[in-house]
Amino acid sequence: MNQRCKWIVTLALLSGAMQCGCARREEPSNRVVLYCSVDQAIAEAIIADYEGRTGQRVLVRFDTEASKTVGLVQRLRAEQSRPRADVFWSSEVFYTIRLAREGLFQSYHCDLTEGWPAAYADADGLWYGFGLRARSIAYNTRRVPVDRAPRSLEALLDEQWRGRIVMARPEFGTTGGDVASWFAHYGAERATEILKSMQANGLRLVSGNSTAVRQVAYGLADICLTDTDDVYAAQRNGWPVAHFPLDQSGRGALAIPNTVALVKGGPHPQAARQLMAYLLSHPVEEQLWASDSHNCSIRTSAEACGAYHIGKTLPIPYAEIADHLAEAIQGATEIFH
Repeated sequence: MNQRCKWIVTLALLSGAMQCGCARREEPSNRVVLYCSVDQAIAEAIIADYEGRTGQRVLVRFDTEASKTVGLVQRLRAEQSRPRADVFWSSEVFYTIRLAREGLFQSYHCDLTEGWPAAYADADGLWYGFGLRARSIAYNTRRVPVDRAPRSLEALLDEQWRGRIVMARPEFGTTGGDVASWFAHYGAERATEILKSMQANGLRLVSGNSTAVRQVAYGLADICLTDTDDVYAAQRNGWPVAHFPLDQSGRGALAIPNTVALVKGGPHPQAARQLMAYLLSHPVEEQLWASDSHNCSIRTSAEACGAYHIGKTLPIPYAEIADHLAEAIQGATEIFH
């Protein structure tokens, strides 16, 4: 082969390689990539069931407890120009709403989503909510008598709890959404006063909800703000922990759904839709209810949820709470640091 032919062949190979690198081809349909911030032990059982039913392989990236949800949120943002995930299954709703507003998700509709409760769905089908847990006040039953345990956010400001309360850092996980709900409910001025009163009353921040409950169980704190699933995990372990809903001035506690969304431009669109349909199915909610997290179904009655029924829930739209997320996290971070 003469020199000129060698150059032609080389240019052709380079051109082909560049085209392969730039073109987005769907990868094998027997796999799907899931980003998941749900507790790994809970999610893995559901994913294994799905794989057994469909023969598909689910490649999962989980978040750590310390960076709960936020780590995957930042990854999705970083990968927006070339997504690696197909489906995002989150343990909360507020960052899901913000990602939807940023254009990271695409609409998903099927027979199952027709008539989905409006409170737990994006109007354009960009995300759907299911499997509820709630914010709660957990306390050590050996150190706090049940008749003295605080039952509202306002009660936590009492001086008798000085230095006895812990809470997860609001930069991560559901605590940020909870604090944002205070801003939505009470207004920024009153919510800021509450945070300052908590700081003055010696509230300590820890790395996550499960750590907060563990500190209560071990007697390192008497009370913590956490989620119901972490309380149920503590009780499963036989720890001396009980709880009441984290009521906000009589209007109820914040209920937080799981959410699932279809990532725009994901590498396995057909498989992604199949996984979406499964995660939104009633059997998955039943698995969540039967698991250690005991998430309540959005489809069933209070009687069906039994002892795990959430009770009165804060009647503020999730989108309104998401509007206050950045403001609430920044305010809380400044006050506690």
